Amino acid sequence: MEDYSLQPRFKDSRHFKDFWTKGNGKKLIDFSGAEVNFKDFEKFAPFYYHVDEVGDEVVKDVYFTQKYSEASREIEQYIRNGISQNDEAPESVKKLFTQTQKLPEWLDYDLIKSGAELCMRSNLDSLISLRDYCLIGGYDYAYLNKPLVATEALKKGAVKRLSETLDFWVNVTRYDALEVHKKGYEFAIKTRLIHSYARLSIKKHYKNWDTKNWGEPINSWDMMATYIGFSLVFLHSLHKFGNTISEDEEKGLFHLWKYVGYLLGIPENLLPDDKKQATEYFYLWTSIQPSSDKDSVLLAHSLLNESLENPILKYSFQRKNLRYLHICCTWFLLGDEVCKRLQIPDVPFKKGFPVTKKIINKIYDATVSREARIKKGNKDQMKVLEDYLRITQNSNFH
Repeated sequence: MEDYSLQPRFKDSRHFKDFWTKGNGKKLIDFSGAEVNFKDFEKFAPFYYHVDEVGDEVVKDVYFTQKYSEASREIEQYIRNGISQNDEAPESVKKLFTQTQKLPEWLDYDLIKSGAELCMRSNLDSLISLRDYCLIGGYDYAYLNKPLVATEALKKGAVKRLSETLDFWVNVTRYDALEVHKKGYEFAIKTRLIHSYARLSIKKHYKNWDTKNWGEPINSWDMMATYIGFSLVFLHSLHKFGNTISEDEEKGLFHLWKYVGYLLGIPENLLPDDKKQATEYFYLWTSIQPSSDKDSVLLAHSLLNESLENPILKYSFQRKNLRYLHICCTWFLLGDEVCKRLQIPDVPFKKGFPVTKKIINKIYDATVSREARIKKGNKDQMKVLEDYLRITQNSNFH
């Protein structure tokens, strides 16, 4: 492999400076108490060209030697029943499952429970945050999107992409989901191997991949940024919507995603423990990312128009109204600069819905018990997921 050296190449760009001095980056610094600088840049930069080699070897040994369906069945057996060194299986498979079946010394299931409860009790705010801040905000980083473009994610459609993200997120954030062999653990391992499969396919078939600028496809540093989206950015979004968050819940959220990241093969020293660390890590990563390009705009608009394409809501006026509400939340959460770059439509009274939501959340948090909110949030989130899976698993839906 060529030896690339990486610099914080966009640190003097307007989009980087504006984000960190007056945009959401500034708010993240204020929110987290982070101290941002470039002194640790050299420590993180090599991970732009680093990948999950263990996952890649499993894909080569299992998925590339038989039919995809047969390979998936084989991996499911290991996920659900475990593996030992005496089993007849490729060395790569033994290595992967030896790592993921071994609990790291720092793992605290009580903290994971607190993080899962925050995800559940935040109800639809959680799903709005994932969609209108974490996902669409990620599209503003042009190089981060390149694997999506290379694997033709736009052709697959936003409904399917959203359904897959929701399925993963819901299943790793329920009670006990991340215990070895349980559902969340299964989703983490399968997602890890999907990443490896996509990476190897890109390297084989996508001849225009620009490793020097874009890093390795689905590299470890980009993976870190993605999972900071699920922890730091998600937390900031709930905060923006007026949710009260306890210290244990906040710690728990970072702990939950640290463990998911560990299962996904992200190097442990890239997984932040708290919002201060996460903001400092994120600052360094954003300095190597240019702002939106034409692919970013296409991805953002595909997600916005998902509400119009999705047949969960029966009537056209309902779908248009849902799209309008998501646009309002996107402006509220992402801010004007990013929304203008992504060409998010400007709509009238766009602060009305998010501000009302914020007021209602404060009243709801103060008057309804935490247990009742967790129970209702879990039920409502599961209902949304069921609706999406029903639509996307219907063979007539494209």
